[in-house]
Amino acid sequence: MFHIYCGNGKGKTTASIGLAVRYFGAGGKVYFYQFMKNGTSSEVNILKNMGIYVKACTPCNKFTFKMNDEEKNAVREYHNQMLSEISDIKEKSLIILDEIISAYNKNLVDREKAEKIILSFSDDNEIVLTGRQPPEIFLTNADYISEINEIKHPYQKGISARKGIEY
Repeated sequence: MFHIYCGNGKGKTTASIGLAVRYFGAGGKVYFYQFMKNGTSSEVNILKNMGIYVKACTPCNKFTFKMNDEEKNAVREYHNQMLSEISDIKEKSLIILDEIISAYNKNLVDREKAEKIILSFSDDNEIVLTGRQPPEIFLTNADYISEINEIKHPYQKGISARKGIEY
């Protein structure tokens, strides 16, 4: 089935990681792809140590508003390579595309390719997308949509992201 964790609140990636742990614990194969993130978040090592396949966008080292065109092109190219790898997954599995919605909305991934790959997975697979403001094509086709809304966040008080909590 097709899952989306969206909204402006904290917890979309965390929810997908919880599902990854549950699925893996049930004996399933898990692929965890991080778009827009370079693989330095605190969850990466533990997921790898568990035996979950993790791949992140290594050239994505800063926020997009701080990237020049060359850096954005490198990120786009890497994201598209990740999509090609994802399209080769044939075994029954849980496939998480963390922050692909952001990459899609910022045109940092081939949108047509992303749509084709995401919407073509068989019923043997579970595919999860995370990010803010998912496009209608994904919303229409999703089986699960969970919206996580921010009500209150320490950032509103000027508190920066904290290791182990936000990343």
